[in-house]
Amino acid sequence: MSEQITSAKAVAKTVRIAPRKARLVVDLIRGKKIGDAISILKFTPRSASPIVEKVLMSAIANAEHNFDLDVENLYVSEAYVNEGPTMKRFRPRAKGSASQILKRTSHITVVVSEKKEG
Repeated sequence: MSEQITSAKAVAKTVRIAPRKARLVVDLIRGKKIGDAISILKFTPRSASPIVEKVLMSAIANAEHNFDLDVENLYVSEAYVNEGPTMKRFRPRAKGSASQILKRTSHITVVVSEKKEG
């Protein structure tokens, strides 16, 4: 009756990168095999790629150590970026006024699953 666990996830919360920029990188690896996803992230020249790679490696480690999943059969089943809390800063402007600057943060989630043989 016990359900076999076939997926593991990792989440990086409040990462200092805009969600819009992180989503561009996450969209590249969704649905890919683990080896392909890692090589894509290694050679993607975007500031979010090392962060997403770190989350992916964490998800792989969780799958291997916590759920005894076979690393060879893993693929990225889900990968998404949600908006985190926004830091509000102010920049001085002309005539003694100020304008607001929004420093956005992201919650990055990566779920890896085992391919079913068959």
